[in-house]
Amino acid sequence: MEKRKTVQELQTEVDEYISQFKEGYFSPLAMLARMTEELGELAREVNHYHGEKPKKDSEDENTVAEELGDMLFVLICFANSLGIDLEKTHDSVMHKFTTRDKDRWTRIEDEGGCINEDN
Repeated sequence: MEKRKTVQELQTEVDEYISQFKEGYFSPLAMLARMTEELGELAREVNHYHGEKPKKDSEDENTVAEELGDMLFVLICFANSLGIDLEKTHDSVMHKFTTRDKDRWTRIEDEGGCINEDN
């Protein structure tokens, strides 16, 4: 079974790839434009597979997974170019959701009473 990569390993892998080119990372504004472009491509695929707009016969057969992969690559490039550790950022966001937003949504176990009949 193939070992799964950590976010840090993904960031290192992307950095090693980008570092072999003289151009390096794009500027933050160019990176944002690229991310916006990739988001549009993702939206198009979601609309084709889960919306009301079928693909034209002349359109390439991309998948939502491919487009999410492109988004992930650009997101990692963006973070790397700004020196952002995505694992730390993720931990910070999860802390925010588990503290500030902990009561914002209805938990599954809260619907219809307690799941465990013994309580």
